[in-house]
Amino acid sequence: MAAKAIAWIVDDDRSIRWVLQKALEAVDISVRAFETADTVSDEINKADNQRPDVLISDIRMPGINGLELLSDIKQQHPDLPVIIMTAYSDLDSAVSVYEGGAFEYLPKPFDVDEAVELVQRAIAHHQSQHQNPAEQISVSNDIIGEAPAMQEVFRAIGRLARSNITVLINGESGTGKELVAHALHKHSPRRQAPFIALNMAAIPKELMESELFGHEKGAFTGAHVQRKGRFEQADSGTLFLDEIGDMPLELQTRLLRVLSDGEFFRVGGHTAVRADVRIIAATHQNLEQRVERGEFREDLFHRLNVIRIHIPALRERREDIPALVSYFLTKAARELDMAPKSVSTEVENYLSQLSWPGNVRQLENTCRWLTVMSPGQVVEMDDLPVELTVDTSENTGRGNSDWKHLFRQWASARALSGQEGVLADVVPMVEQLLMEVALEKTAGKRQEAAKLLGWGRNTLTRKLKEN
Repeated sequence: MAAKAIAWIVDDDRSIRWVLQKALEAVDISVRAFETADTVSDEINKADNQRPDVLISDIRMPGINGLELLSDIKQQHPDLPVIIMTAYSDLDSAVSVYEGGAFEYLPKPFDVDEAVELVQRAIAHHQSQHQNPAEQISVSNDIIGEAPAMQEVFRAIGRLARSNITVLINGESGTGKELVAHALHKHSPRRQAPFIALNMAAIPKELMESELFGHEKGAFTGAHVQRKGRFEQADSGTLFLDEIGDMPLELQTRLLRVLSDGEFFRVGGHTAVRADVRIIAATHQNLEQRVERGEFREDLFHRLNVIRIHIPALRERREDIPALVSYFLTKAARELDMAPKSVSTEVENYLSQLSWPGNVRQLENTCRWLTVMSPGQVVEMDDLPVELTVDTSENTGRGNSDWKHLFRQWASARALSGQEGVLADVVPMVEQLLMEVALEKTAGKRQEAAKLLGWGRNTLTRKLKEN
């Protein structure tokens, strides 16, 4: 049996240490926590078989700070991945973290699941340097969805299971694009090789090139060691480029060249490096529009847009919300070492009707909040956070009145114009909109769309031809 992965946490904030420790232990990672960095350098050399697979450290602490610890660790154990926790808005600190050779930085406040996934990725990277590929840990998560639109996503993943083809994933923020990328990798011929993810929107522009392609020692101030970029880390595996639409044009040119030639140069390097990488890209933006505006290279777009998978927004698959709520409540309880909670029928129905602009991520965070803050084992309406009961109801009411108001204005304009036969025009227009929504909801399946509309399949077919 393979030994448990080991993570060391260094932070003077007890609550941060506790949350991270519970979350990591919930996914079977052994954790050792330190209040200060002063003793870490000595401890790491005491017992070779207990050295960590990853070190997570705060950047600002009494005594030795995170950057000093990073420098010390990189001198003693250059292959040990170090994750530095810092403020997202602190650009200078972020630059220093990457230049110091950190594996990644974790902005505070952080999403617990994202933090766990980052730690797992760092462990997988570390273990890949010391183990056979078959022994690497899996970082994929299950994707829940019985809605027709999600079934189409599952079918697409299945069709691509034996393929190395490039995939572009579209979907709003929080819909689970990275989970789909994980699944594509997990079910591909490259499953035993690394899965490396990079969010282009979370990296300062001046660091993107080094992040992707790495840098040589001495390439710039603070580059004390050679650092492999994400392309090298993902060699023989999958590189997931999230929010690809935020990549600067000059870097798009370099990426296109790498995709064409299969080789690149590290920053400050003069020797070409080759890497066999499958690219999975994702974006919430309309890349076609960005191409038209000159903000995204058309040739790169066509290179990436070989196979496209659309991830539906949560409001487009409301029937999945009850199952997702149950799953996330159980998951949060496991992470926090608490008894799992459930929701009343009234709450379940109410949550299923909300718009969820933050999609699945917002729902998951809400379930984590309810696990901590709800006083009883069954969540009732009074237990819901205020923003879900006040803001949403106000927005819903405003939305209902808005469309009615706009429709009244349109009808008034038609009446004032003296045009006759208004009703004959309106009914087909409304029917066409409803048919489009129903077909979108059911992924184009006419039988299911007809049921949603209360029609027979022949009626829907006839009206589609008429409209």
